[in-house]
Amino acid sequence: MAMKIRLARGGSKKRPFYRIVAADSRMPRDGRFIEKLGTYNPLLPKDSEERVKMDMERVQYWLDQGAQPTDRIARMLEAAGVREKAERNNPKKGTPGKKAQERAEEKAAKAAEAAEAAADAE
Repeated sequence: MAMKIRLARGGSKKRPFYRIVAADSRMPRDGRFIEKLGTYNPLLPKDSEERVKMDMERVQYWLDQGAQPTDRIARMLEAAGVREKAERNNPKKGTPGKKAQERAEEKAAKAAEAAEAAADAE
């Protein structure tokens, strides 16, 4: 059974509240889970102690059993000092999208034509 430590969403519309759960990876996000490990309330300020609460003993137990944390949970565990910080690399983050690149090429082509016309006029 492939286990995950992940977030299960609760709360009403526009008022999210999450449970941190250990669940079978085949179950739906808000569906059946094996154990509740904590809570996460994104509406609280980032420096609040109530924002993320985890039972670290049980989280460590599930990690030892082979459960894989999701990306968001892995970041929470890094902040808590349970996991070592993973190196992240997104080389495409700063590059413009396809349409922006096309506009830049068109602008460069027009500038080259204008420079060529100015050189011919002299």
